[in-house]
Amino acid sequence: MERFDLHFEPTYGWMNDPNGVCQFNGKYHAFFQHNPFAPVWGPMYWGHAVSDDLVHWQQTANALQPDMFYENEGGCFSGSAIEKDGMLYLFYTSVSHEMKQTQSVAFSKDGYHFEKYRNNPVLLHDDTRDDGNFRDPKVLKFGDRYYMVTGACLNDVGRILLFTSEDLLNWEFVSVLYENGDFGGTLECPDLFELDGKWVLMFSAMKPTVAATVFIIGEFDGKSFKPENLCYNEIGRDFYAPQSFLDDKGRRILHGWYYHWGKELPEGSYSAGALATPRELHIKDGKIVNYPVEEAKALLTENDPHVTVNGTEIVIRDGEKVIAAYDTRMVNVEQIDTVETIFDKKAVEVFINRGEVTIAQWLI
Repeated sequence: MERFDLHFEPTYGWMNDPNGVCQFNGKYHAFFQHNPFAPVWGPMYWGHAVSDDLVHWQQTANALQPDMFYENEGGCFSGSAIEKDGMLYLFYTSVSHEMKQTQSVAFSKDGYHFEKYRNNPVLLHDDTRDDGNFRDPKVLKFGDRYYMVTGACLNDVGRILLFTSEDLLNWEFVSVLYENGDFGGTLECPDLFELDGKWVLMFSAMKPTVAATVFIIGEFDGKSFKPENLCYNEIGRDFYAPQSFLDDKGRRILHGWYYHWGKELPEGSYSAGALATPRELHIKDGKIVNYPVEEAKALLTENDPHVTVNGTEIVIRDGEKVIAAYDTRMVNVEQIDTVETIFDKKAVEVFINRGEVTIAQWLI
């Protein structure tokens, strides 16, 4: 099957969630969930790609592999990256039969070769806080302390748990930062970050009510999060598990998984999954705006035969075949002023009103 020209996909095998997206030692890094042995979900490694410009990516050697006793069932699940004292720390969910889902850490001086912490895991499953679904650590610094948010579930209610640390190695529980039973269990791949004077809590919904990626604008004080406005921005089917980072230009950049669970793999495929175009996030009129980074704007076009507009409806076609239709009123956008697209071989991304609504859609 033909490969993308404009989006990163692994040379072989399966990829899903982007992990540890960051800028380190002058390079952009995108780690990702990876089965290097087949284009299907399997034992999880951390694949690794690097870029100078967020558009052209080069796959390098895997960063993590499941070679420890605390990773003996499922492997190295999703997580994040943070720099401290010139070292890059990768936090990830280690999955074992004995301990279920736990949080572990590895570190590197060069961003390519990682050593796992000898006292892993650094956080254990606690059945008073979660039912064994305890994963996807995202680490941030706020004030003089480090914080970690993780996805969890207890009594069929999705939760986001908050932990804190002074040194990135010793962690203590702070609070249940957010919980909601409407999204189908574990609130996956949570992210917490400052944006345009507010705080944003983001997660992926296993059973979407409107869209799979949920943004909540609010306030955070180091102990609790006060929700103010729940937003849906990306309504496409093929966008999940996004993660953000702050680059040296002060941009909050979002990477998302360009695929979806349950997608049927075309015959002859030797890879599955890709990275969506990196987007820069902002808040405008109390809503999230999600638009390609400056380096990728040259890829945008205003006239794409795969995309037509009927009032507030966006219809995506492959020739005469209708692939999908989305109505922007589902996310309270009553008027379409501009439509821009990035088409790449077998998929299209649509940016409405300069990122007020976005759609990621494969055509096959």
